[in-house]
Amino acid sequence: MSSLALFDLDHTLLPIDSDYEWSSFLARIGAIDGEHYQRENRRYYEAYVAGTLDIQEFLRFALAPLAAHPRAELDAWHQRFMREVIEPNLRPAARALVDEHRARGDMLVMVTATNRFVTAPIARAFGIGHLVATDIDETPDGRFTGAPRGTPSFREGKIACTEAYLEARGLSFADFDDSVFYSDSANDIPLLERVDHPVATNPDPRLEQHARERGWRILHLFR
Repeated sequence: MSSLALFDLDHTLLPIDSDYEWSSFLARIGAIDGEHYQRENRRYYEAYVAGTLDIQEFLRFALAPLAAHPRAELDAWHQRFMREVIEPNLRPAARALVDEHRARGDMLVMVTATNRFVTAPIARAFGIGHLVATDIDETPDGRFTGAPRGTPSFREGKIACTEAYLEARGLSFADFDDSVFYSDSANDIPLLERVDHPVATNPDPRLEQHARERGWRILHLFR
């Protein structure tokens, strides 16, 4: 079988953090209390970078705005978010990396801690047909409850979620000739160590140090 190509999203395929930018966008259009939300958003982001983020606490914070608005309104806002924030940050080098794996016939999977509502349209913009993301609980009529569903796709949870995603399709890591994972974050070291070819991509300082110690490939897409 062909190879399995896994891609983190924020600061890996994008030069920005889509979750952080989504919150900033909501503040800019007046959908949330901008000053309070931005202050808390920065605090959680700093904890993420430092490797001290409480993912359940963060998800309660980050998903609350989704529960406060009808799905149709959220969808309309996300279309504008794509036009104004995401599309200008779809860089040629990142597209070329994904296209290279597509041309080889690899199975392309975006694996991100950011929630599925924010990331599904971004995966489609890259032409990546498989998405492993943090899922959100919904009511029967499709409204978000503001709570995560299942295991968050974060740290070791990325391994569990990726394995579950493959298993649901009758696959496992062993079914591929090899596997590669591109990520910028030290939070993703567990999944990077799970694949055959870990690639520290635009790495944060902690991951870059770890990658150099392990002799991993280091890739800079946005220099």
